[in-house]
Amino acid sequence: MPADHPACIEQAAFLLRQGQLVCYPTDTVYGIGATASNEDAIRRLYAVKGRTPNKPLPLLIAEPGDAGRYAEITPVAQRLMSRFWPGPLTIVLRKSAGLRSRALAGQNTVGLRVPDNDVPRSLVKMLGEPMTGSSANRSGARPPVSAAEVAFSLGEMVSLVIDGGRATREVESTVIDVSAGAPAIVREGAVSREELQEALGREVEVRRNGE
Repeated sequence: MPADHPACIEQAAFLLRQGQLVCYPTDTVYGIGATASNEDAIRRLYAVKGRTPNKPLPLLIAEPGDAGRYAEITPVAQRLMSRFWPGPLTIVLRKSAGLRSRALAGQNTVGLRVPDNDVPRSLVKMLGEPMTGSSANRSGARPPVSAAEVAFSLGEMVSLVIDGGRATREVESTVIDVSAGAPAIVREGAVSREELQEALGREVEVRRNGE
């Protein structure tokens, strides 16, 4: 369904509330969404991606100000949010006590992002809760940058693919972990190490164990 169709967001939100999987464009690559609270949908998402269930999934939120509902916001995290959100940076934080989701894979941390794209942000607003932000591909495959690529790789395994044109950056978000101790990049992506160091005014290490 075209992203500019008048019923697109409403239809996608309806399907997500029913526990279905929906693929959508972002400012980085195309993502596959399930609501954070629906365990069955998230279990199916892991199966569709062929992803190991002990690997957590990032969550998308609509506004930077919403992050405090789901995670503990440190001064370092606040500086990164102010500089890079909305945008291609996923920030791993200690989760709030009230956040429970199979997407966290039992971890006490959560990766949050506010994408610079109206489609996922509008969906999250309509849902009233976060949505998974994992790329819409089988694990190990190249992340898709168009709706056609999503349809080719996932096909009938999802209920809806929203076509928002070609992704603008065509590279995944950078993931930085600020949940404990010094900030560390766990996946290099659209935001460079140099940009992060400039924003924080300090060295940022690269931890070579991200997906």
